[in-house]
Amino acid sequence: MLTRRALLTVAGALLAHPALAEDYPARPVRIIVPYPPGGATDVLARLVAARLGEELKASFVVDNRGGGASQLGTQAIATAAPDGYTIGLIDSAFTINPGLFAGKLPYDTLKDFAAVSLVATAPLVLVAHPSLGATTVQELIALAKQKPGRLSFALPGLGTPVHLAFEQLRQVAGIDMIAVPYRGAGPSIADFIAGQVQITFATVPSILEHVRVGRARALGMVGERSPLLPDVPTMAEAGLAGIDAALMFGIVVPAATPATIIRRLSDAAAAAVSTAPLRGRLEELGYVPIGSSPDAFRTRIAADIAKWSRIIENGNIKPN
Repeated sequence: MLTRRALLTVAGALLAHPALAEDYPARPVRIIVPYPPGGATDVLARLVAARLGEELKASFVVDNRGGGASQLGTQAIATAAPDGYTIGLIDSAFTINPGLFAGKLPYDTLKDFAAVSLVATAPLVLVAHPSLGATTVQELIALAKQKPGRLSFALPGLGTPVHLAFEQLRQVAGIDMIAVPYRGAGPSIADFIAGQVQITFATVPSILEHVRVGRARALGMVGERSPLLPDVPTMAEAGLAGIDAALMFGIVVPAATPATIIRRLSDAAAAAVSTAPLRGRLEELGYVPIGSSPDAFRTRIAADIAKWSRIIENGNIKPN
């Protein structure tokens, strides 16, 4: 008796027939976002969905499937029919979770998905409260070494990209700081601005206005420089290489999806994020549009899983 996954694989093989693939997409396509509406991944998915619809002359509909630290929605992508009519827009949790929940995920991140395109990244910015007195990354490191275990760092959640960036900072710089976990970026930034904690990483849109009015001091960018904060150097430029936990967002599909459909989706995604209206809007929101090939994204996924698994093990990070 064939298993569900075997049946799906057979269905995908049948769909690979050129005559069928050429008609793709012939009906609406569902984009599963493994989070509730309103977050950065959902916002990006809705912007990209509209442009993909224009590129492929079909309707792309966002389906929010939050829960389980993104696992519920991600599993729904893995077990969907591999026919190109269910795709997923995932973020950094896709490559962090294999290390964070080692051996406990309800899917195999490397085997159960096919990479389509790295759509965009989003830098994080290292910020210090003005009361701390640090004006550069190196001054912050010097302070942390002078006061081991006394400076506090706000985390919007365990196992988040901010947490991984913090671990990279701690491990690369050889410093000891108090990690203060919160349930989300909103509460963590609120306490940071109030001076309850002294340091954090944040997305550029969430902290930009605070930096402009002097409630936060931007020290370094994780990822590339942001046009929204053009004078803030990257962490490498500030003398601290090896901190690269910028957020990433990409499209994946079930593993048995035909290569012809994957290529059509990848080409459409690259075209979508390169068009002036969408590209400009993404940059305004703090994203860096990319639109990579499937091979490039597949390589990135494997490298990130290995990297984050190592950081998680070295930092002894455990999920809630």
